[in-house]
Amino acid sequence: MQRASFYLIPHILTWRNAMAGLLIISCLTSCKRGALGPGGPPQAPTPEVTVAKPIAKRLMDWDEFTGRLTARERVEIHSRVSGYITQVSFKEGTEVKAGDLLFTIDPRPYEAIVERAEAMLAQAKTTAELAGVEAKNATALRQGQAISVEESERRLKSATGELAGVRAAEAALRAAKLDLEFTQIRAPISGRISDARVTEGNLVSGGTQNTTLLTTIVELDPIYCEIEADERSVLKYRQMHKQGERVSAMFERIPAEMSLINEEGWPHKGQVDFVDNQLNPATGTIRARAVFPNADRLMAPGFFAKVRIPGSGEYDGVLIRDSAVGDDQGSSFVWVLDAEDKAVYRPIALGPLLDGLRVVRSGLKADDRVVVLGLMSVRNGGKVKATPTDMLPVAATK
Repeated sequence: MQRASFYLIPHILTWRNAMAGLLIISCLTSCKRGALGPGGPPQAPTPEVTVAKPIAKRLMDWDEFTGRLTARERVEIHSRVSGYITQVSFKEGTEVKAGDLLFTIDPRPYEAIVERAEAMLAQAKTTAELAGVEAKNATALRQGQAISVEESERRLKSATGELAGVRAAEAALRAAKLDLEFTQIRAPISGRISDARVTEGNLVSGGTQNTTLLTTIVELDPIYCEIEADERSVLKYRQMHKQGERVSAMFERIPAEMSLINEEGWPHKGQVDFVDNQLNPATGTIRARAVFPNADRLMAPGFFAKVRIPGSGEYDGVLIRDSAVGDDQGSSFVWVLDAEDKAVYRPIALGPLLDGLRVVRSGLKADDRVVVLGLMSVRNGGKVKATPTDMLPVAATK
């Protein structure tokens, strides 16, 4: 009996251990059910999103181009007469007005030429007066047959020739005075002047060929921006003009907006005032020009700029935040809430950015509630908790 009891003890201990394990598992299961509650697993919290209604307005597409600023007028200053520079009368890099004195060339040689021309004119007038008296006397003597007809005609022709000599002397005097006037070199236009390429004491060559460049002046206000439009764009604009959707810059001025490389938006307003008459076969583009006011002298010739011009006629459209747009394998969509605040997947057709908002060509109405924040927590048909806001650009909401 003792031996039988010895073998029975391990079996009893094993059974007791099994029962204890079952009891522990039962307790854990009960505790877990108590924590979850009688309704089963807890429900996920309702996603919170921010919604806004699109902005409905009359819209117009814009086409962007890269251009370079140029001066409306640029003048190279050369001397019309040769001589030594005696004075430089401007401060380099400043603005000058039309008529301001820039350079002075030694006038003494030209003053002497004027004096000589004046003397030659006086002499020519005296000679002409004497010839006129002789011609008058010749007429009287001829009537009295005191001189021959040939002598009378000679004296008359001599008087006529002397009068021509007077006119030649007067012309020579005017030319001499002009050369003297040209020793003072003045600004032909108003604008900003460059540096003096020739300083005092240097000899400059004047005239019309191989003349010395003295400086340059560029007009700053208004200022031009030249752009190159591709052939496809030009054809599009002409087709729109033909259909009455948009006026052509070839016949009327159209609005243009410009932005410098360090600027946001399109702060400069101007007009396209010129389109060239032919396409450049080397580049396949046509040259156009826009003019902009530059009263604050912010812009200078040579700057790069972005220019946009109307690329369509006006149409009814809506605007939304660009961040509200999702991408589904290349197709754009937004989340729209229905009357029960359930999210609905809505495909849309996008247009360009306009004033910080994205143009939606189709797929949305002005009274739709579009999810603008919390897109990642939304699922199609899922209920959300919506907080309304205004449809403003992201930068404006900060």
